[in-house]
Amino acid sequence: STMTMIANKVTFEADASIDTPSDATSSSSFDPASLLPSPTTGKSTPQPNRSATKAALHALLTETLRPSPCNIFGSGPLLVSDIPPSAKPSSNDSSSNSSSNRGVIMGIDEAGRGPALGPMTYGAAYWHPTQSTNPIPPDFNDSKQLTAEKRQGLFTQIQSHPDIGFVLRVIHASEISRNMMRKSPYNLNAMSHDCAMEMIWAVLHAGITIDTCYVDTVGMPDAYRQKLDRVFEGHNITFVVEKKADAKYAPCSAASVVAKESRDAIVSNWKWTEMLNGYTPQNGHEFGSGYPSDPKCVSWMKSECNVDTPFGFPDFVRFSWGPTRKLLGDGPTADDVGNKNSNTNDRGKHPIVKWEADEEDETNTDNGGGRQSSMQSFVVTKRVEGNGQKTAVMQPQRKKARLAIFHEMGVSKVAAFAE
Repeated sequence: STMTMIANKVTFEADASIDTPSDATSSSSFDPASLLPSPTTGKSTPQPNRSATKAALHALLTETLRPSPCNIFGSGPLLVSDIPPSAKPSSNDSSSNSSSNRGVIMGIDEAGRGPALGPMTYGAAYWHPTQSTNPIPPDFNDSKQLTAEKRQGLFTQIQSHPDIGFVLRVIHASEISRNMMRKSPYNLNAMSHDCAMEMIWAVLHAGITIDTCYVDTVGMPDAYRQKLDRVFEGHNITFVVEKKADAKYAPCSAASVVAKESRDAIVSNWKWTEMLNGYTPQNGHEFGSGYPSDPKCVSWMKSECNVDTPFGFPDFVRFSWGPTRKLLGDGPTADDVGNKNSNTNDRGKHPIVKWEADEEDETNTDNGGGRQSSMQSFVVTKRVEGNGQKTAVMQPQRKKARLAIFHEMGVSKVAAFAE
């Protein structure tokens, strides 16, 4: 494996929301590299079997795995389940009009668009409408309308059903933050569209034919459908893009269950990566729903602001969200630092980072008190007499004291280069 943050093998542990196969053993494992696009082809890799699928799901939801480098760069994890045999194109049917050659029906939905905390998750589910050997559960509905127990039960059925394939894309808060805070922002709607298309491509690259894809819309339905038609031109996919599609179409409802259950599991099991550097959340996981309108979320964010200095918040928080920016922005100015009457330890204040070199420039009156240094500030011109005449010679200014960091680290100046 090319991943360096985690072990090469992930084994099963009991979890109420993740179905553990009866044949799961300590050797049940998956390749963490399969959760990121191939560096050579750019394509996603389906899991080889259902046991590997469940191991990968366990790693993402219970261990909140974020394989490097997606925790700091690029797109987040994409889990493509093993491919159900009934979903694969049949080689026995030569007729293009055959019902078995129509392809699978697929649904796509998201969860966690509005919270200030945690990831947004995208789910997809698919099956063949006529080749499935086992009945598809009849209870799929909008996951937000289902009881927690019913939704959890359906998620377990999806994981164990031999005819249902699924895809999970996790967009962590750190990915949302860095995308939306670009110089040219990459907004949430664009991210949502791209994630949906990423999952469709993953299924197509696995050799699956898609007949119809039901999508719970983000933005204007007609514009979104036309966009999907353009991108997937030639694949003969019928796109149905509607509001509340998860309450109308079973594949979209199943996708909604995958997305909602996955996000809930990640949030409740969240592992703080910053703990390696000494950070411990004052109020643990007591953040409620994670929505800015939730008083528990507001209280948690206020108590955690600048505990992880100088970064402001752990990467569980969406820095691009208004409430986050407000908490980090309502802080002291540089003049407050060192002022005994200012409360610079207020949790609702942003941190002030002072660089030693900047302080020297600001106080150096010889160089203009903080103005950008000119070339002349580094040299002096002296008149040197020689051969009966005086000539102007530039000489270095007197040496400045070395910054303390060099002494602390034992860094010496290079005096000569060996030949």
